[in-house]
Amino acid sequence: MCYTYKILIVKWQDEELTLRIIRTAVFIHEQQVPESLEWDEFDLISMHVLVQDSTGQPIGTARLLSDGHIGRLAVLKEWRGKGIGSAIMKRILEEMNNRGLEKAMLNAQTTAISFYERLGFQVSGKEFIEAGIPHIRMILRL
Repeated sequence: MCYTYKILIVKWQDEELTLRIIRTAVFIHEQQVPESLEWDEFDLISMHVLVQDSTGQPIGTARLLSDGHIGRLAVLKEWRGKGIGSAIMKRILEEMNNRGLEKAMLNAQTTAISFYERLGFQVSGKEFIEAGIPHIRMILRL
């Protein structure tokens, strides 16, 4: 089945409410991340990706910091398994190439290691706990 969606590069200042809706649903409600850990000073200075379905409803997001750290990748539950996460990551990596960045870094939830490995990321370091969830640092040289 083919799913129609569009991927936008947005600013926190313009789409804060929409980005908060997605991240609240996925991280705060579903994964029980404390709200105090979800929102930080990096949102304001990051590049954000927003994915909308064919009706304009928000379905996914992620952010990129200027140093190449990717984070806050979130896709609403009903849209998972449809290639949205991969599309977000490919768009971020494309943008990183356009900006001349040489290395992408992220802290992957351990349940998502294989997802990131399929995109070329490699595990770097030991498992650690972040927001009560096991994570591992992963790197991709561009």
